[in-house]
Amino acid sequence: MAGDLLVVEDLRVYFPLYRSLLERLLGRPYKIVRAVDGVSFTLGRREVLAVVGESGSGKTTLGKAILGLVKPVSGRILFDGVDLARAKGGEARRVRRRISAVFQDPYKSLDPLMPVGEQVAEPLLIHRMAGRSEARRMAMEMLEKVGLTPASEFYWRRPHQLSGGQRQRVAIARALITQPDLIVADEPVSMIDVSLRASILELLESARRELGVSVILITHDIATARVIADTVAVMYLGRIVEYGPIDAVVEDPRHPYTAALVTSTPSISRRRPPRFPVKGEIGDPANPPPGCRFHPRCPLALEECRRVEPPSASDSGRTYWCLNPLGPGGLWRGVEA
Repeated sequence: MAGDLLVVEDLRVYFPLYRSLLERLLGRPYKIVRAVDGVSFTLGRREVLAVVGESGSGKTTLGKAILGLVKPVSGRILFDGVDLARAKGGEARRVRRRISAVFQDPYKSLDPLMPVGEQVAEPLLIHRMAGRSEARRMAMEMLEKVGLTPASEFYWRRPHQLSGGQRQRVAIARALITQPDLIVADEPVSMIDVSLRASILELLESARRELGVSVILITHDIATARVIADTVAVMYLGRIVEYGPIDAVVEDPRHPYTAALVTSTPSISRRRPPRFPVKGEIGDPANPPPGCRFHPRCPLALEECRRVEPPSASDSGRTYWCLNPLGPGGLWRGVEA
């Protein structure tokens, strides 16, 4: 759509599985892991999109494809009109400067031997946006913005001298220092104490509000997503199964998998729907089931679900892929107000 910052069209990311020597001698074909298998969505400017699903759903691989860390086998990723898979040379460098990442484990994503302030300043030097003294000044200012004050005290510390929340603030400062248009945040609060999660999410929200940054928030926790997201894409075995405004999707889901995610989230509310029953574990992306990929675990599965891939349907501003969806209010049916 015109005006969108990011447009992903039918994106597919596959990985070949290792074959043993015997399998290679016998000429057996590679098995393919279909990590992302036909994903499409758009992201507007200043928008926060949450990508939600269990481990193994493909959400992290989707984020890596957008960041250019893995190469898709087909599909397009258009960032402000530029196809990221085909951009080269100076064009690729200019576009990549506008996309930043915040990874799940800040201790692994930060250099253990390098002062954290220097790590915040480094992207400015790599992209030739400032000289060393100017980069240090800007890094000091960014450390202050993310709440590491006084910055002069934190600048020369190593990562092991910081708490988990402070390390993640350094990672966010490093992501923001180049003034990006898009941040891909992969489980940014999952390894942080519950008491600190709200402050990290508030940092991302303030980046959107004050700096105009768009955010793709990758998380397994739909309650975390609801804190700051405008839109949610629910993924299962490499595909999006429900997509739309987060309040509409969480309050009244259509896809059974979304219902299972919503009702599995702890809540202090006295009015909550009963637990939506889902059996078993997520399937094998190297051998996805035919038809609807969720049907082996779905309590609403029809015989047709085992044979036919569900077409898209739309309702109340959201899109879902299900042959036997929950109707309006289906999750709350029978629950007293």
